[in-house]
Amino acid sequence: MAHHKSAKKRIRRNAARAEVNGARIGRIRTFVKKVEAALNVGDKDAALAALKIAEPEMARGAQLGVLHKNTVARKVSRLTARVKAL
Repeated sequence: MAHHKSAKKRIRRNAARAEVNGARIGRIRTFVKKVEAALNVGDKDAALAALKIAEPEMARGAQLGVLHKNTVARKVSRLTARVKAL
């Protein structure tokens, strides 16, 4: 257990940030799942629309440091290629 005031504050702050970051990652996963669901059905228009919504959300996650920027770039690239292949 932390004994310094600053260390106690850091523990509180880390817990709060972990909650926010976890919510953001969950939100990103939900948007990606919507794209994948449309891909599995074979609906190109729905997949394209879902991708247009998911891509900025993923980029925002990378910008805020929740996900690594290369991870986001790879995932967006793969989703885009799958949508284009329909």
